[in-house]
Amino acid sequence: MLSIPQLAPLHQGVSINRRIFRAAALVTAAGIAVKIVATFKEIAVAGVYGRSDAMDAFLAASLIPALLINLISESMSQALIPTLVRVREQEGRERAQQLLSSSMLWMCLLLAGVSVAMALFARGFFPLIASHFGVAKLDLAVHLFRGLLPVVLITGIATNCTAVLNTLDRFAIPALATMATPLAIIVGSLFLSARFGIWIMVYATLAGALVHAAVVVGMADAHGYRFRLRWYGMTEATREVGRQYGPVLLSGMVASGGLLVDQSMAAMLPGGSVSALVYAGRSVSVVLALLAGAVSTAVTPYFSHIIAHRDWDGCRNTLRTWVRLSLLVSAPIAALLIASSHLLIRITLQHGAFGPHDTAVVTPVLAMYALQIPFFVSSRVFYRFLVAMRRTDLILYCGILNLALDVVLNLILMRWFGVAGIALATSLWTVSTFFFLWYWTRRLFLRKTLKKSSPETDA
Repeated sequence: MLSIPQLAPLHQGVSINRRIFRAAALVTAAGIAVKIVATFKEIAVAGVYGRSDAMDAFLAASLIPALLINLISESMSQALIPTLVRVREQEGRERAQQLLSSSMLWMCLLLAGVSVAMALFARGFFPLIASHFGVAKLDLAVHLFRGLLPVVLITGIATNCTAVLNTLDRFAIPALATMATPLAIIVGSLFLSARFGIWIMVYATLAGALVHAAVVVGMADAHGYRFRLRWYGMTEATREVGRQYGPVLLSGMVASGGLLVDQSMAAMLPGGSVSALVYAGRSVSVVLALLAGAVSTAVTPYFSHIIAHRDWDGCRNTLRTWVRLSLLVSAPIAALLIASSHLLIRITLQHGAFGPHDTAVVTPVLAMYALQIPFFVSSRVFYRFLVAMRRTDLILYCGILNLALDVVLNLILMRWFGVAGIALATSLWTVSTFFFLWYWTRRLFLRKTLKKSSPETDA
């Protein structure tokens, strides 16, 4: 039975931090490779489509599939990992396989059901997402959206297989497998766009998702976890995952609603604003994926292990170490990105249909988005700790607060700064998230300390 070994409490903090550092380094290295490919993808796509109506339609169409993947499959991964680690260590690999099979079955049914519902009712809700799109542009967005929906199920499966592999200290290859989609888009946009137009973006995304899923499913099978959709009954472990999954899913729906709000409000601004928001956001997402993605991916299985053994001193040490390290690394990167935002946009995107005027529009959006980087990266450590602690109710409250702040700040700031104001609003509610999660993490540690020092409470 493969598992993260139990460590002596005296040395656990140091050993765990070394393990996390190694995992984060592997994910970061793989992420750099993936993001290099993704950067070339952005260059290729910007050169072919620019800030055209077709690109606006595709970006609007791809928003909801991405949200569904983050909401349903990512939420399942977060709810599953702590319980999967506990079951594997305490009850054996076969019980863990049964838990995985049952959880994956429900996730796939949910993904498929939601995708079908979205396809049926797309005509009803798409005018709300793109309220200022013309008739032809809106019609194109709906058709592209329906074509992208199979990606939801395929990528959802890949996401959960990747989470399982992470619990086995397998980080690099699952991270590299995501390279398949940007590679497919590069080839498709450069060589097949003349024949298929914007639809090649859909075909390439589907092809890349299939390759990604095939790699991680095969790797999980090689390490003893078979992709088997089967229901093994409502066991204690299954109920535990269900209790965690509901709040995580709801909090994800609330938090991810901010992305929908941002693009919907950007669609109310002059043409090309949605593209400007997305182009700038993707530049910042490179940093967030490399830093926040690597750290949160690395700490998740180890937080689950430490908390399962109630080593609160080791947990506090690990949390402090990675919050401070995240701030130390991300703050200078954010400052550099803000200072070089115009140069970066001009070098990476200004060619073909993307001209100097487009660079002038996207530059301040990028600078405003970059303000969030240190707060976002460090808050992910708090976030993963709270999920491992099964206090997902706090994550839900934080998401509700953020959504309210996002709407209010967008309405105020977009009047002063246009589309850049929407990016600034995102950075401001990210700061709020950092302090909210920090406060409640501190409260939880205080409660654990009081319980540990109180014989009456333990009794």
